[in-house]
Amino acid sequence: MALFNLLVNLFGVALWSNWLSSRFDPLVKTSAASLAGTLKRARAAAPKRWPYLAGLAALLLARMWICLQLGSAFNWSPKLKFVFVVLSFRSEFADHMLVFSILSFAEMLAGFYLWLILLSFGDRSTLAENPFTQFVQVQLKGLAKLPATVKLLFPLALGSLSWLALHPLLARMAILPPAKSGPQLLAQAAVMGAGAYLAWKYLLLAVLVLHTLHSYIHFGEHPVWSFIELSARNLLRPLRGLPLQFGRFDFLPLLGIAALLLVAIATDHPPPHLRHLLFDWLPF
Repeated sequence: MALFNLLVNLFGVALWSNWLSSRFDPLVKTSAASLAGTLKRARAAAPKRWPYLAGLAALLLARMWICLQLGSAFNWSPKLKFVFVVLSFRSEFADHMLVFSILSFAEMLAGFYLWLILLSFGDRSTLAENPFTQFVQVQLKGLAKLPATVKLLFPLALGSLSWLALHPLLARMAILPPAKSGPQLLAQAAVMGAGAYLAWKYLLLAVLVLHTLHSYIHFGEHPVWSFIELSARNLLRPLRGLPLQFGRFDFLPLLGIAALLLVAIATDHPPPHLRHLLFDWLPF
């Protein structure tokens, strides 16, 4: 079922992405000086966008129905990890399965946008024509133009506000225990907001590993390598003052990879005493 949910969520994100980017026509902004600029659009009417959202809604409802059938047949209860908390749903209740289906997709969609936010950091004017840069710009729209400080606070705001919005619903459905007080709920939201930054760890790790490999092995001039190189330089820029470059060898990416591996291990498999300390101080 984990693979099934992953595929459903990936397909759902693809539908959402196509819904956002369906307005984007690369022939609109080209000039007549280029070959693409001399081409005419095959039709004047804008592509219909509603089928993407309709398909997404049908996909999530279909998953809800499948989970209901599997739950009653195999006594299976789906679980969803929400930052630091594991949410357990009862598969015999349609409302639980509907909330599970929506939240599972929403979690991946939020992670997708957090990745795009991270990839939008830094000056990308030199790669304005790069298709990966254009994809990030089309998906983020106005968010891509926000100041870096605002983007840096985006995961904190997204995680905190999501918890504040979802907690009353999940508590009413007996999926979570209700907060004992307002300050405790706010503290939980702050922890969830801080934990949202963990969504960046694997993307950062992938970018730094690929950047390091491409620094020593030439894989060609594909646009993806230009995008990765610029992304790595932008992400490592705050640490460039560290004396970690010796001749042609730059050990800063290696330091970043080692640090990210430690963070990934510590957060995916936290020591028991730290887990107990967190849940004793801030029970979820």
